[in-house]
Amino acid sequence: MKHIPNALTICRILFIPIILIAIEKEEFLSAIIFFTLSSITDILDGIIARKFNLVSDFGKLMDPLADKLTQLSVVFMLAFKSVIPSWIFIVLILKELIMMIGGLYLYKRKDIVVYSKWYGKATTVLMYIAVVSSCLIRVIPSLQFKIYLFNQETTFDVIIYMVALIFALFSLVSYVVCFGKYILKKGNGEEKNG
Repeated sequence: MKHIPNALTICRILFIPIILIAIEKEEFLSAIIFFTLSSITDILDGIIARKFNLVSDFGKLMDPLADKLTQLSVVFMLAFKSVIPSWIFIVLILKELIMMIGGLYLYKRKDIVVYSKWYGKATTVLMYIAVVSSCLIRVIPSLQFKIYLFNQETTFDVIIYMVALIFALFSLVSYVVCFGKYILKKGNGEEKNG
């Protein structure tokens, strides 16, 4: 029982190449199915770990890593196949790189923890909806209707990505603020000691 959350996390990582191959081969229905299964394992491992107090160091490290790997690799493949604009992946990867560098710096100091905020979870949910929408449009082309935003023609899945990226940037800002507070606190501490 205690290994179930970690096993589900490993399953999620193993789903990544299957999803990517499905998108590369333009088998979008298969991609939706496996991406949805991956998301279900994410929900289940969180519920099981918390309900039965099975939170492990492996899970703390690998669960968010599996989320990021899945999200980034799937969005990359969709951009690579020209299913979505490439700028979506570029914004997402830059945001993740900044958060990863800042997170590693704070983690090494061990005296501050940056918790996941509600807008981080909202980003994950919106990204799931956006990815499924992008694939579903390719399965059922009649769902692909054009929307005009700021005098530019776009599709509804791209609008969902935009909303998800807004939440992602809120998440980034919260990390930057937390990082800034830490630096200021550290600087003030050093001045007092000096």
